[in-house]
Amino acid sequence: MKSFSCRVCGNALYFENSVCVSCGTSLGFSREEKAIVPVDDQGQYVDAAGLVWHVCRNLNLSGCTWLAPLEGGQCFACDLTRTRPNDEDAKGIAQFHEAEVAKRHLVVELDVLGLPIRTKEEDPEQGLAFDLLSSVAENVVIGHEDGVITIDLAESDDAYREKVREQLAEPYRTMLGHFRHEVGHYYEWQLVTGDWIEKARDLFGDETKDYQAEIDRHYSEGPPEGWQESYISEYATMHPFEDFAESWAHFLHIRDTVDTAASYGLTSVQPEAFTEFHDLVAGVWIPLSTALNQIERSMGKNDLYPFVIPPPVLAKLDFVAELVRASSV
Repeated sequence: MKSFSCRVCGNALYFENSVCVSCGTSLGFSREEKAIVPVDDQGQYVDAAGLVWHVCRNLNLSGCTWLAPLEGGQCFACDLTRTRPNDEDAKGIAQFHEAEVAKRHLVVELDVLGLPIRTKEEDPEQGLAFDLLSSVAENVVIGHEDGVITIDLAESDDAYREKVREQLAEPYRTMLGHFRHEVGHYYEWQLVTGDWIEKARDLFGDETKDYQAEIDRHYSEGPPEGWQESYISEYATMHPFEDFAESWAHFLHIRDTVDTAASYGLTSVQPEAFTEFHDLVAGVWIPLSTALNQIERSMGKNDLYPFVIPPPVLAKLDFVAELVRASSV
């Protein structure tokens, strides 16, 4: 995430800001310009080409600050959401706000990487959509199928998510992490084709293994002994699909955090300076994450990045990085 500043007064901004706290200017995020721009009293912004953009209609519903092409319409990020809680579900709507924040962050990441994003309206068969579902009255299973990513909005509640994290003995669990992992399934479906299949199989294993059988094995037997030597997490040991999605998520964790650190002057090296992702990990990420972990501990918090990256995982991250470079538009 890059650093943003108000174009009117120069005050530093957070990505989620809809108003500059310094000068009071109303703001909107332009996906086309990758910038936070000022909007007028009518919620409009005129770009350099003379096109008029409008604040997304979901500003008050989900805190969306993105600009939409039509007055009273919604933005591209909101177009990706296929299902949300109904207006009578007060708890679900409150949780929906947090999920949308994470989803918009994800879309920016994918845009920065140049990855293609198509909505289901644009491409019903291969497009991407999100079902952000309230589990207040029904059971919701997080997952991906045929381009539809399902998220349990209860995961936006810190207490609930921490309870699940402890039950599953996970070192890390966040709403943004769920989005990154599940979109990894989507992009494996989209991008790992042709010659990439054999390359992926060599690293992650045979993806044709029975998925349900592997799930049953995982939850009955646990991870294989010594899994830490070849996998980034216990969950990655369940099936090659999950290993890829976990590797994809960690690629995004690392790439986005280094981007943010560079944007704020915490490191002078840009990720694009490295031709191999493992060099970025060794040269920037490991010392940076160690420092960030120590900072978190100084505040009495848990480690920011509680993971160790062994050589086989580094090879998997290199594969993801190579796949992303080859697929960028």
